[in-house]
Parts: sequence; C-alpha cells; structure tokens
Amino acid sequence: MSAVIRKIVTVVEETLMEMGQNVTPPTRRAAAIAVIENPFAGQYVEDLSPLVAIGEELGELLAKRAVAALGIEGSKAQSYGKAAAVGENGELEHAAAILHPKMGAPVRKVLGKGAALIPSSKKRSGPGTTLDIPLGHKDAAFVRSHFDGMEVQINDAPRANEIMVAVAVTDSGRPLPRVGGLKLSEIKGEDGLR
Repeated sequence: MSAVIRKIVTVVEETLMEMGQNVTPPTRRAAAIAVIENPFAGQYVEDLSPLVAIGEELGELLAKRAVAALGIEGSKAQSYGKAAAVGENGELEHAAAILHPKMGAPVRKVLGKGAALIPSSKKRSGPGTTLDIPLGHKDAAFVRSHFDGMEVQINDAPRANEIMVAVAVTDSGRPLPRVGGLKLSEIKGEDGLR
C-alpha cells in the first residue's frame, strides 16, 4: 500500500539570536510533514503492515525534503527526530506502525548514517494540533548540545481520518549550548551513544 498524501508542508527554522547573543553560525532545523489518509480510521485492524510500509516510504520522502530544505548534503545533518499525530478516528498504534518498524532505515540512508535511535513522539489530536518533534544527535545520543525539539503545526491537519507524519533534521545543536556533556569533536559514532 502506498500513502495517499493530501499535502506536504516543509518548515525551516533559523535562529540568529538568543537572549541578546548572536548565534554564529545560526542554528537551523527543518521538518517535512506529510498529511496522509489513514486507511484504518474508525476500525480495529490486527495487521498493521500496510502502515509499516507507508512509514518506510515516508521516511525516505520526508528525510530528503527536510535535508533539501536545509540546503545541505544528508551526511552534514547532525540531529534528527520523527513524530506523528493521528486524527480522532485513528489509534496511537497507527502512528507507532508508521514511525517504528521501518521508517528509520530510509531516514538513515538519506543522512548517510545514524547510529543513534531516532527520537519520536506520537499523539491523537485534531486539526491545528502542534507536533513536538524530539531531536537528538544522529550518531551519538549522549551529545547534550543536541537534546532539542521542534514544533510544527498545520492548521487543517490531521482531520479525523488522517495521520500527520513528520521528520525533522538539523545542521547543528541548540543555540548557545553550555550544559556540558559529550562534545561533537568527541563523537565516535559506533554504538549510537558516544
């Protein structure tokens, strides 16, 4: 089954100043969001494998769009995250089926690596809901400067029979990080943690 996509929205956020301090270079993050038809809205279905396949399809599509929005090569992305919101006729397991079993591999392929788990969130909500996409460094989960998040919203999604799915990538960590932890220069990227 292929995703029936109603719309795709891409958002780029660039922070130039924080607390009166210049952010040099600016921190940038991008999210690509697809609003898709939920083929299982309003019904209980035991086999969610069609949604798993849709997650794999969307992983590649959305990761490519987010990277393109930043204007960088995938290998230059530093953080990533994913999120989904099902409309009122869906269930959280529909979002989980899209986000977890197969979405990660194509995202990692677009980015050239990704040893760390991709942070994720899911919820049920209506049109205009805010998706909070958690972010973490793609190769080393212990890099505190990259513990972050990105909020995105589409005014008319998700409708009752839809799912809103997002992938976010960054070219940096938080603006002006200073809470310690593993530094970018210390990453080994072997176990997904350090």
